[in-house]
Amino acid sequence: MNLDFASDEDWASVVDRLGGADELLSSARSTKAFERSREIKSATQLLRLVLAYCVGKSGLRVTSAWAAAIGLADISNVALLKRLRKCGDWLELLVALALAKRTPCAVHGRLIRLIDATCVPKAGAPAKRGNGVWRIHSAFDLPSERFSAFEVTEETGSERLDRIAVVKGEIRIADRVHLQVDQIASVLDAGGDVVVRAGWKSARWLQSDGTQFDLTVELDKAKRRGLKKIDQPIWLARKEGPALGLRLVALLKPDQAAEAARRNARRAAQRGGNQISDATLIAADWLILITSLPLDTFCDKDITDLYRLRWRVELAFKRLKSLIGLNGPPATDKRSAKPYVLAHLLIMLLVEPILDELDVSPHWDHDID
Repeated sequence: MNLDFASDEDWASVVDRLGGADELLSSARSTKAFERSREIKSATQLLRLVLAYCVGKSGLRVTSAWAAAIGLADISNVALLKRLRKCGDWLELLVALALAKRTPCAVHGRLIRLIDATCVPKAGAPAKRGNGVWRIHSAFDLPSERFSAFEVTEETGSERLDRIAVVKGEIRIADRVHLQVDQIASVLDAGGDVVVRAGWKSARWLQSDGTQFDLTVELDKAKRRGLKKIDQPIWLARKEGPALGLRLVALLKPDQAAEAARRNARRAAQRGGNQISDATLIAADWLILITSLPLDTFCDKDITDLYRLRWRVELAFKRLKSLIGLNGPPATDKRSAKPYVLAHLLIMLLVEPILDELDVSPHWDHDID
């Protein structure tokens, strides 16, 4: 995508999809992104310039020259940078408004929401030394195949299962980094259900009487008895309050997938200079899930099938980075770096229907390791 995306005809369509010139002016003024008309005469001109720079990848000087050549605005690259730095709150609001217009789509009365985050690197040597990133937290809804929530934070903004507001009745699906017992409780209290992948060391596993439940011992016993799945009640200890009662669903992996998982576990231990434990090798043979969904309406296959939907949000992130061109922002100043990221999210929301019409997403079944 380059500066040609902002032709007059295409731009009129973008303005219309964002609510029109008057709505854009109102939101720009409320966030103080646009206060006075000088070189830039309107909020729509400002937004066009900002998106052209962020998505066009051509730099401030080239963007300024392009704006002058088409008669959009006569503005220096320095003045454009100053304007960009004031647009963070405005772009965040525009992303929120675009998301708010999407009506959640439910499956059999239940909305499926995939919770995940992706990162882009910060610019500059100090950020690289400190592993500085911009983290994009999201919710991706099924079957609509649409992002329904975004939040952009720095690397200090950790992934939380309850970061995105819960839609009552939703089924929230997440990977093992989200096995956060208090946050799971928060989602349940808000009227949602969860399917979350678990690591054997990710929680304090308890039995109904509060005594310890040795997960890996039980997994090993099940495999030795020839069982290929476990489906039983489980309790997880909380930092505050009583243990949380949930459901443990574990599925024995096929031999090839299990061997790959054990190999990866050994490599991870070697990189960390650690001796791999027997418990880690036992757990590597199993897909371990925790859910709040009841057995009488969701069998163990339903639970694993739900978790297998997670690949769709991973594909959506790849689409965001490859087709929309979201990479690390070039600026080290977060006043311009964060708007750069938000501009790409806004473009993603605008072009998602077009991408669907082009059918750019490959369709295949994803296996879980």
